[in-house]
Amino acid sequence: MSNLSEKDRDKIPDSEYAFPKERKEPLNDARHVRDAVARFDQVQGVTNKERDEAWKRITKAARKFGVELQEQDWRELFKRTGRALPKE
Repeated sequence: MSNLSEKDRDKIPDSEYAFPKERKEPLNDARHVRDAVARFDQVQGVTNKERDEAWKRITKAARKFGVELQEQDWRELFKRTGRALPKE
């Protein structure tokens, strides 16, 4: 897990988080993008619509930082880990 100090996290604008309302999963560099993908299926307290929007932000950040994604959709992350898709 990438460690950011609280001060550093506070400097990151909401728009650079996968889940900006919750300020979960920063996307400020390649390492954090990979971490956001790895933990995507562990994020709780968000809707599937928010997951759709977060996935768009993650794919944009992945392109920006040169991170290759194996998945085309966030639902594939749940299938890969064998976790059930979240229900609304």
